[in-house]
Amino acid sequence: MKGFFKSSIGKKLIMSVTGLFLILFLLFHMSMNLVAVFSGDAYNAVCEFLGTNWYALMGTAILAVGVIFHFIYAFILNFQNRKARGTERYLNQNLPKGVEWASKNMLILGIIVIVGLGVHLCQFWANMMFAELRGVEDFSAYGATGAADGAAFIKFFFKEWWVVAVYIVWLVALWFHLGHGFWSAFQTIGWNNSKWIPRLKCLANVFSSIIFIGFLVVVIVCHFQA
Repeated sequence: MKGFFKSSIGKKLIMSVTGLFLILFLLFHMSMNLVAVFSGDAYNAVCEFLGTNWYALMGTAILAVGVIFHFIYAFILNFQNRKARGTERYLNQNLPKGVEWASKNMLILGIIVIVGLGVHLCQFWANMMFAELRGVEDFSAYGATGAADGAAFIKFFFKEWWVVAVYIVWLVALWFHLGHGFWSAFQTIGWNNSKWIPRLKCLANVFSSIIFIGFLVVVIVCHFQA
């Protein structure tokens, strides 16, 4: 078993499982953020409910581990592929043209996603959950009444056009990354027959588009509401 997870197949399996876990989190996070479009009070109630409760902290820790493992193994596999094939990037000739570019640039897309995640964490997590853990009480610089005043933080950051632009670039990269990563994760764990792959590719396009549009609506609407 130990040798299996050191193999190329084992590493791809770890990437697939962690990737699917992160996809589920994105769906939850997008659904939660959409609440802010309709009601700032309702969104703040969600933030208050999560806060620094033990289950929220445990979920954050698990999520962090999942992100770390996913991207570490992505770099390892990419390095191994480049070492084995020289400068030629991974290419599956059976991929439709719509996802071929994404499949060849998953590492670059992943880097953009992780950089965007870093920006997002610095703006929101650091000023909300982490600030609450540190005992910060004054949030007036952000126009917020407390760490759980998520609606105020959204208005504060998304009022700047350059922040909106950064998030759009991030979301486009995430869209391409999910579009390929979603169905290829299922392919890795065994759903790779001719019957399921076309269905999974269609589902991947639909799902990645829902995630993209959902987050984009939050960014654009909250920018004009700020």
